[in-house]
Amino acid sequence: MSKILIRGAKVLGGEPQDVLIDGGLVAEIGTGLSAEGAEVVEADGKVLLPGLVDLHTHLREPGREDSETVLTGTRAAASGGYTAVFAMANTFPVADTAGVVEQVYRLGREHGYCDVQPIGAVTVGLEGRKLAELGAMHESAAGVTVFSDDGKCVDDAVIMRRALEYVKAFGGVVAQHAQEPRLTEGAQMNEGVVSAELGLGGWPAVAEESIIARDVLLAEHVGSRVHICHLSTAGSVEIVRWAKSRGIDVTAEVTPHHLLLTDELVRTYDPVYKVNPPLRTERDVMALREALADGTIDIVATDHAPHPHEDKDCEWAAAAMGMVGLETALSVVQQTMVETGLLDWTGVADRMSAAPARIGRADGHGRPVSVGEPANLTLVDTAYRGSVDPAGFASRSRNTPYAGRELPGRVTHTWLRGKATLVDGKLA
Repeated sequence: MSKILIRGAKVLGGEPQDVLIDGGLVAEIGTGLSAEGAEVVEADGKVLLPGLVDLHTHLREPGREDSETVLTGTRAAASGGYTAVFAMANTFPVADTAGVVEQVYRLGREHGYCDVQPIGAVTVGLEGRKLAELGAMHESAAGVTVFSDDGKCVDDAVIMRRALEYVKAFGGVVAQHAQEPRLTEGAQMNEGVVSAELGLGGWPAVAEESIIARDVLLAEHVGSRVHICHLSTAGSVEIVRWAKSRGIDVTAEVTPHHLLLTDELVRTYDPVYKVNPPLRTERDVMALREALADGTIDIVATDHAPHPHEDKDCEWAAAAMGMVGLETALSVVQQTMVETGLLDWTGVADRMSAAPARIGRADGHGRPVSVGEPANLTLVDTAYRGSVDPAGFASRSRNTPYAGRELPGRVTHTWLRGKATLVDGKLA
């Protein structure tokens, strides 16, 4: 591997330093460094972070390659500063066997833009009736540690309890899509003032909060780990805060879009704003930001959900739910958390790298920017301001809610174990 000398980078937003990468590792950090034969990257005060880790990505392969593939999804990840992503199980076929998770894992290794860690389904076919092959997936080449029926809720309390008991044996975690199905039948958006005015079926906050309350109690009862996917309401924050105060082993994530956007955007009837869980109120957005800042919410996860044009370019009721997010996540976090003073760059590194790597047991990722550590790094031009242009996305899909919106910050370089995957904003 070639040597790379990054000059004048603000490590975690600190004072400018030089960072030498050699042999896939951070070899030296200091000022005035030199290295014979090294490729020099002039950082000019850009912020250097550990490579980002996304605990919640939909890569769609196998089965929906019209919307995304492991290749295009990991290229999008590298463009957004990610060096590892966890791929959700709602593919076709479902990732509920060792064979399917190994296929996704190997595709990630072949393409090399970022590490891909498959998430295994909790139940066979995501149908919620019978546990999937949790042990076989864990013992497979993919080494699955995170299990989720994301897109659907494990709504049967007995099945959820059994899953929590099973994964406890090998230190795994169940990631719950908290949505009580009977309370959300026909739901099209957040239940509230806007849904009433528009006459659209509402998705009440209690449908999320009731499942979270049940599952933290189940996790406490069996002594296992539970992770809450895409937490979206102020009430959910309070339940997780209470659970943590009791010592329950619960972690939670928030998406970038739930940190910025509100249900007022649904008034446009633009299906790009249709997502599950739905965009909530301004009060919820503010509560989520505060919870991410104080650690009640552990991480930011994109819930990158690509859809082909025809699944979004239609009337609201018929449109698919979901938004792409890998290439804009860091910019949204900079705007909502850093520029508001709620987090510094050390906090961003924790919420978007160290903590998700820890939850998902992603070895070699989320490590400090320190000598001897793997050179999984991302360089960010935090002074940049620009409008989002989906035409330039590496993702195969374009369903972003930020098209034309000005966002701060731009990832210029990403390194995976010392190998450049993104150089000057262009994929290597």
